[in-house]
Amino acid sequence: MSLFDGFSNIGKVPELRRRIIFTLTVIAVYRVGVFISTPGVDRAVMQGLIDQEGGLLGMLNMFSGGALANLSIFALGIMPYISASIIVQLLGMVSKTVEEMRKEGEAGRRKLEQYTRYGAIVLSLVQAFGMATQLEGQSMQGAGDLVAEPGMFFRLMTMLTFTTGTALIMWLGEQATERGIGNGISLIIFASIVSGIPSGLTQYWASTGGEIQPLVVATVVGVLLVSIAVVVFFEKAQRRIPIQYARRQSVRRIYGGQTAHLPLKVNMASMIPPIFASSLLMFPTTLASMNIPGMQTIAGLLNRQDWIFHTTFAALVIFFCFFYTAVTFQPVDVAENLKKQQANIPGIRPGRQTAEYLDGIVSRLTVGGALYVAAICVFPAVIAQAVRVPFQFGGTSLMIVVGVALETVNQIEAHLITQSYEGATGPKTTRLSGRRPA
Repeated sequence: MSLFDGFSNIGKVPELRRRIIFTLTVIAVYRVGVFISTPGVDRAVMQGLIDQEGGLLGMLNMFSGGALANLSIFALGIMPYISASIIVQLLGMVSKTVEEMRKEGEAGRRKLEQYTRYGAIVLSLVQAFGMATQLEGQSMQGAGDLVAEPGMFFRLMTMLTFTTGTALIMWLGEQATERGIGNGISLIIFASIVSGIPSGLTQYWASTGGEIQPLVVATVVGVLLVSIAVVVFFEKAQRRIPIQYARRQSVRRIYGGQTAHLPLKVNMASMIPPIFASSLLMFPTTLASMNIPGMQTIAGLLNRQDWIFHTTFAALVIFFCFFYTAVTFQPVDVAENLKKQQANIPGIRPGRQTAEYLDGIVSRLTVGGALYVAAICVFPAVIAQAVRVPFQFGGTSLMIVVGVALETVNQIEAHLITQSYEGATGPKTTRLSGRRPA
C-alpha cells in the first residue's frame, strides 16, 4: 500500500504536478508531430517497405515512434543528437580542449552541449540528404512510387523538414528536462518505444490469423517478466565503499568522525550503451543510401538480424559500457575530492592509492554490468525472433523502457521527499523544523 500512497501524494505537491503536466504536454506534442508527413511522399508505400524489409529500418522506426514509417517531420528521431553526443565524448578522450571544458563545471558543460547541438544539426543534414536520395528510387508493386516528384527541390525540402524536426525534438527534450520531471530525451525515446507496443500486438495477432498460441504467449510473458526482474535488480545493485571522515576539534565541539558510504552502481552507464550501439549500427545504412562503396554489403549483413548482427551489437554494447563508465567516472577526481573533504577509505591511503583502489573496483563492476547489459539486450531479441514476436518486445527496447521508468520514479520520489511527502518507493518522511532535537 505504501507504493500507491506515495503516488497519491503527487497531487499534493503543486510544483511536481505542474512538472508532470508539462512533461505529458511535451510528449503529446511529440506524438502529434509523428503523424505530420513530409510533403511529396506516400507514407503507405513507406509503411509497406518497412514491413517488408524490417531489420535496421524497423529498429530506426521503433526509436522514432513510427515517425519513419509515416515519413513525418520527426523521421530522423533523436538519433542524430545521440550520434553527436558519441562524437563529442570520443573527442573528450583525445582532445585536451574538450577535456578542459568538461572540467570547467557548469560553463564547460553548457559549451559541450552547444557543440553537441551543432553536431546534431550537421548530422541531420547529412542523414536527411542521404535518406532523400534513397527515397527517390523506392517504389512498391501495386502501390506506386514513394516520391511523387523526385529532384533537387524534393531533396532540399526533405533536408529542411527532417533537420527542423530533429532540432524541435532536441528543444522539446531540453524543455522536459529543465521544466519537467527530468530525463527529457530519455522520456521521448520511452514514449516512442511504448507507442509501438499496440501495433506490435496487432501485427502478432494478424500473423497468427487470430489464433492465440498459449505456449508462445506463456514463453514471451515469462521471458518479459524475468527480463524485467533482472533489469530492476541490476539497475538497483550497488557496491558501497565505506568512507571515514577525519575528526576535527574546535574549542568546545568535535566535528567529523562520521562513517558514510560511496555507492558505486554495477551498471554505471545505465541504458546509454544500447542506445549508442543502436545508433552506431545505423551508420552503414545511412552511408549505403549515399552510395558509398562497401557500405551496401555491410548494411546488408547487419540488416539480416542474424548471429552477425547480434554478435556485433553485443560487442558494441560491452565497449560502450566501459567507454561511458570511463568518461563519467573519474577515480582520480573522486580521490581528490575525498582528500579535500578529509575523508578516506579505511585501510587505503588518500590520493593515488585511493584512485587505484576505486579504479579496480569500478573495472570489476563494469565487467559484470557490461555482460548483463549485452545479455539483456540480445537474449530477449533472440527469443522474440524464434517465436516470431514483433521487434518492439526486443531486449534493447525492454531495457530502455524499464531503465527510463526507474529513473523517472526516482525523479518523482526526489521531488516528493524534497516536499517532505512520502516517496514513491520509500517510507514516510517527517517535515523538518528549525528546532534541534533534545
